[in-house]
Amino acid sequence: MKFSIERAVLLKAVAQAQSVVERRNTIPILANVLIEAEGDDVQFRATDLDIEVVDRAPAKVERAGATTVAAVTLNEIVRKLPDGALVTLTEDGASGRLTIEAGRSNFSLATLPKEDFPVMASSEYAANFSAPAPVLRRLFDKSKFAISTEETRYYLNGVYMHVSDSDGGKVLRCVATDGHRLARIDADLPDGAADMAGVIVPRKTVGELRKLLDDDDMQIAVSVSETKIRFATPDITLTSKVIDGTFPDYTRVIPQGNTRKLEVDASEFAKAVDRVATVSSERSRAVKLALDEDKLVLSVNAPDSGAAEEELAVAYGDERLEIGFNAKYLLEIASQVDRENAVFMFNSAGDPTLMREGNDTSAVYVVMPMRV
Repeated sequence: MKFSIERAVLLKAVAQAQSVVERRNTIPILANVLIEAEGDDVQFRATDLDIEVVDRAPAKVERAGATTVAAVTLNEIVRKLPDGALVTLTEDGASGRLTIEAGRSNFSLATLPKEDFPVMASSEYAANFSAPAPVLRRLFDKSKFAISTEETRYYLNGVYMHVSDSDGGKVLRCVATDGHRLARIDADLPDGAADMAGVIVPRKTVGELRKLLDDDDMQIAVSVSETKIRFATPDITLTSKVIDGTFPDYTRVIPQGNTRKLEVDASEFAKAVDRVATVSSERSRAVKLALDEDKLVLSVNAPDSGAAEEELAVAYGDERLEIGFNAKYLLEIASQVDRENAVFMFNSAGDPTLMREGNDTSAVYVVMPMRV
């Protein structure tokens, strides 16, 4: 195998592949990337047995072939090569080495046989549709902060992507929750998605997928079966197993009867929460919200470290209310707001609070209060 490729093109492909590779694994071949050169392009394939990414890149192939080499080492080498360099990779089957040449630099890496590399079994996908990158980016970016990190409730360790009913008809919906906060984000249902089975997309997959969604003009082909999900652009295919479990009935958690309405400038609110939380003890990080007519007082009282208070002008016309929240949760939810105003809907100091962006109901957040 021998091919030449631009350093920038090679780095993009190898970086995507090596990020899937698990740093700590007991199977040596899983630390490697499978490089397959044929025709006018080269494929870089990496897997951790749950996720597989295949990145295609244009190259000048002199001799077709395939081999596997340590993904992290290859990425480090390519990253340190000078910009604009033309990189030549040559594999000599007899020596079991891959040579990397660029200008005056020359590297030789050990290889493992391509036959040992595990390829994810192909799946019959029941639903196939395509969606613009910005739509998928919004669905996952706005929901992923609420993914649970608790391993015991493994079915919460991802984003639940499914078709649901909304006021205006059927929508494509992403939901994540950890029991303390919840995010529910809706988008128009793409053609072909109506028969999609609801799947829980794992946290790591959500992170890897994000790298495919930066180009606003890109259409992403999505394929879903009961056990796998695949996202594909013309150059990259990301295939992942989905979490085998049942996502809880999240609709029961979303309060319907909250009538006390607070409207506040989202960025001002986030900054004020951040400021007063500076003095709070790390463990609880509780912030108290005292609401009165058109006035909000944020306060933290940490006996061992100090106290803080800040007043904000807000739109609020209901009776006085005092309620406490984890500062980190408030900050994460406030930072999701793209519009100017965040609208909080309260019931009482002990009930879940609802938050949305202005009058937009396509993104809804729920946060549980704390005792303060």
